[in-house]
Amino acid sequence: MCTVLQIARSTFYYETSVSVEKAHQKAQAEQELKDELWAIFHENRRVYGTRKLKKELANRKKWVISRRRIGRLMASLGIQSKYALPSYKPMVTPPNEATYRNVLNRQFNPAAKNAVLVSDLTYVKVGGRWNYICFLLDLYNREIVGYSLGERKDAALVQRAFASVKGDLGAVKLFHTDRGSEFKNTGIDALLKTHQIERSLSQKGTPYDNAVAEATFKILKTELINGMCFDTLNQLALELFDYVNWYNHVRLHSSLGYTSPVTYRNAALKKVV
Repeated sequence: MCTVLQIARSTFYYETSVSVEKAHQKAQAEQELKDELWAIFHENRRVYGTRKLKKELANRKKWVISRRRIGRLMASLGIQSKYALPSYKPMVTPPNEATYRNVLNRQFNPAAKNAVLVSDLTYVKVGGRWNYICFLLDLYNREIVGYSLGERKDAALVQRAFASVKGDLGAVKLFHTDRGSEFKNTGIDALLKTHQIERSLSQKGTPYDNAVAEATFKILKTELINGMCFDTLNQLALELFDYVNWYNHVRLHSSLGYTSPVTYRNAALKKVV
């Protein structure tokens, strides 16, 4: 064939060896990318999709990989983000009919940290019975600044969440929640009055007024609760402690420019200094 095509045999063997070498290098690069995707995916609780995997690859390796390619590789690896499972609410409680107005008015991006806290409760089965989790979120950087869990969906759960806050409650200007009956309590009112924190309530039947808290619990259910079996409240407490630490310090948040809440807060402090 070399004689017919009038090319030297050495040229043919050189081109063949180069092609084989290139194919080998490409296969190695592909496997390295797969290994890195696998590691990032499992280090982050199997919740990252193509957007966050793309960002992490750029952060860690300076690799610029398209989301389409990442999606193809995820399929070949048999991995998929937890986001897709259906959810439902097991019970409905009477709403809080207090006359507080919606001061927040869906202004979800305050200029200062700790200025606005939002809160909500969610449910999780522990040993076959419903238990509850309360979060306090700083709207400034979406950080979980306080939380509590227990067997009862009541005001005491909210008060314990406030007690877990490490920062100065005196810096808080506004506390916003939905109209759940657990937020209607003289103890909570006294706490807010002591720290001069203004009260804000969502409009009745309008979950979008507390969208950040609602979205955070959707994230919690997808990334931690769904697919897990908790036998005791202590087991849930340990898992939740680990999750909150990861959520605040490691998890990438698209609303924060794909940084973690703590990283975002620290970067803002450096700019001020």
